[in-house]
Amino acid sequence: MKNAMNPSTMHEVDARTNLTANSMFELLLFRLGEAPGTTKRELFGINVFKVREILVMPEVTAMVNSHPAVMGVANIRGQMITVINLPQIVGTNPTKGLGILLVTEFARSTQAFAVEEVNEIVRLEWKQVLSAEGRGGGLVTSIARIDGDVENTRVAQVLDVEQILRDVYPEQQPPAEMDDSHKLHMPAGTVVLAADDSAVARMMIEQGLNSMGVPFIMTKTGQEAWERLKALAAEAELQGKTIKDKVAMVLTDLEMPEMDGFTLTRNIKQDARFSNVPVVIHSSLTGATNEDHVRKVGADGYVAKFVAEELADTIRRILTR
Repeated sequence: MKNAMNPSTMHEVDARTNLTANSMFELLLFRLGEAPGTTKRELFGINVFKVREILVMPEVTAMVNSHPAVMGVANIRGQMITVINLPQIVGTNPTKGLGILLVTEFARSTQAFAVEEVNEIVRLEWKQVLSAEGRGGGLVTSIARIDGDVENTRVAQVLDVEQILRDVYPEQQPPAEMDDSHKLHMPAGTVVLAADDSAVARMMIEQGLNSMGVPFIMTKTGQEAWERLKALAAEAELQGKTIKDKVAMVLTDLEMPEMDGFTLTRNIKQDARFSNVPVVIHSSLTGATNEDHVRKVGADGYVAKFVAEELADTIRRILTR
């Protein structure tokens, strides 16, 4: 028998539903110290739904032979959690010390990031978040405009936690490639349309799809995927075909600049042209609350990053049903 969701979880799902229905999310803002060569203390951000709790820095036990950015482990409510020095990762100088710990749940794992200070939580529309691709920030996926007019707004850098964890734990990254038994034979001319703003995520998705023999189109934002889908539908109409002759499935991340995966999924499912196109969410936003909300927006599947075998099984199930 299924366990009923407790009232607090239901409240979180409802709160997230209300936010994403309006293409909004909440960003936790924090600082990591002075930027190299300056006295400026830039703002950084992380989605609130990745943050389990915020603590005053507890006692940390150093671990021998660990990554230079790993401060050690902390006993938090009976759980031993790795503590990562986030300023060291991004190259800033925390002049006020590392007094705060952000405990995060990410891709079905728990870790903690030491930061200089936490500032506030802001509610933003995804259209306020711009892609950082090509702007020189290798550990930044997007730039959020916080408030004020376009010329005078504060900005926050949204960190690519996927890339950070891959850099700190390269040996723990699962293989993305499958063996030949996972090969799929799709109708000629059809592709999987994929969207993810993280470079490391795109690389792993591409490796996995290539190893399965699945042709794909890779995009970097939900907005780009949406525009590409509409263009493919127009192309199909001119050829006397349907969109299913062009796109077998959409595979999308949730957190993306300009348009998030929730909005992309909702747009697809509410448009008569695309309502029969399957959508699979591939996200690091894990946990019962987030997975329940994925179902609420009408997605056909959900896979946590990066579980290559689970992703392959889900893609196969969707494409062969």
